[in-house]
Amino acid sequence: MKIAIANDMQLAAEALRRVITSSGEHQVIWTARDGEEAIRLCAQQRPDLLLMDLIMPIIDGIEATRIIMQRTPCAILVVTATPDDNSNQVFRAMGAGALDVTATPVLTGQLDDGARLLAKIRTIGKLIQADAPNGRRRDAGLVRAAEPLASGITQLVAIGASTGGPLALARILAGFILPPTAAVVIVQHIDERFTDNFALWLGAQTEIPVRTVDGGMTLDTPGIYIAKTNDHLLLDQQRHLRYSANPLDYPYRPSVNVFFQSVAQHWQQEAIGILLTGMGRDGADGLLAMKRTGKLTIAQDQDSAVYGMPRAAAEIGAASLILPLEQIGAVVQSRLGAKA
Repeated sequence: MKIAIANDMQLAAEALRRVITSSGEHQVIWTARDGEEAIRLCAQQRPDLLLMDLIMPIIDGIEATRIIMQRTPCAILVVTATPDDNSNQVFRAMGAGALDVTATPVLTGQLDDGARLLAKIRTIGKLIQADAPNGRRRDAGLVRAAEPLASGITQLVAIGASTGGPLALARILAGFILPPTAAVVIVQHIDERFTDNFALWLGAQTEIPVRTVDGGMTLDTPGIYIAKTNDHLLLDQQRHLRYSANPLDYPYRPSVNVFFQSVAQHWQQEAIGILLTGMGRDGADGLLAMKRTGKLTIAQDQDSAVYGMPRAAAEIGAASLILPLEQIGAVVQSRLGAKA
């Protein structure tokens, strides 16, 4: 991969360059010392992946990410010294289009951060390949619905998101009123080390209780549930939320497809599947499986999304409705409110 670095700290930029070149698989094509330079260099020589710092002079990483994704979009990974201390900025950058976040090697003092960075780069490489028009996708076969289990929760909103997801989720859930019969389960592509901070950040954007999912948790209380590990979240016929490492070969972890397909198989009552902004093709087949079992399915439209995952859903007819982001919350609220 052709990789670029935007970081105003020479020590950090050099640490990143050494980690990237040590694998022998990647090439550093340029280094920018501020966001303005990164925007200009992206226009001149677009990389496959840009490693973007958050705090930089002239134009910071958040605004630089937003401008690059508008003008010369490419995959962007936020790499910052203290991601845990900058949660709000991290999720704003992801809302602007960054794929994920990781800590700067060397500056953290963690010896395995270089290996973590290379692992993320490999995963992003797979996502870029999967996002190509001829990218391979798996067919979602017809699934058999399980017998319903008595519970106070009779409505389920299943949401999948990737690039741009945090801010999209915040916009949908801000001011949202969740009936006592409903629960929301979110699968957001984000590293497991940052899911607790993501849940805290999202909880500050809504009045609905937000929690991360521990394996074995039962879906019997209204609220927002967030997948918290790099394994896949599953719903079983007893309404237990659990994790599975399989399928091992999915580049998307946790996978929206895996969760949506488990909902299609095991949730016989009312459910809404929503596929939001994101790079790649994850979620399309699972959304189709939900549609085939009579669930309402929604995909974000092209103008308001990073149009990879929603596009894949539209291509195979998986979405009952294709809506701009600002309309999704109202449609879901109306559907849930009619049953509240």
